[in-house]
Amino acid sequence: MTMAHIEGEIVIDRPVDVVFDFVADERNEPRFNPRLTSVEQISAGPIGLGTRFRATTTSMGRSAEMVIEFTAFERPQRLSSSTHMSAMEMSGTLTFEAIPAGTLMRWSWEVEPRGILKLLTPLVGFMGRRQEQIIWTSLKRYLEEQNPRSASTYEAGGPTR
Repeated sequence: MTMAHIEGEIVIDRPVDVVFDFVADERNEPRFNPRLTSVEQISAGPIGLGTRFRATTTSMGRSAEMVIEFTAFERPQRLSSSTHMSAMEMSGTLTFEAIPAGTLMRWSWEVEPRGILKLLTPLVGFMGRRQEQIIWTSLKRYLEEQNPRSASTYEAGGPTR
């Protein structure tokens, strides 16, 4: 087994365009994911297909840098990306579906550990599934605690006040 598959879903009580736009701007992620300490957009232009971000994450006291690139951008239904790190490669898709309760967001990732981590692929999958649930539950909490707003009131770095 050289790849781990991670998938899940969550309902967020916010309109689909608000959830999509907030998630698509990776610079927002440190607001709800404490392991992500910094994110900067490294490609020019508006966020869309091909947009790239550099991010720093911490885990067990160690920092790691990653580069995230959007490989599909179909606002507000689908966002795919590839993430390159020294320890692993990840690729996957987030889908966003408008439902009466707000937005049904689903994720599906393929994670390919490198080096010694290849031996721990089942553990990487288990930990990854757990971590993704924590991250997206935190996103849900963050967005639902904000006043209901339209997508146009969300700026890079978070909602306007």
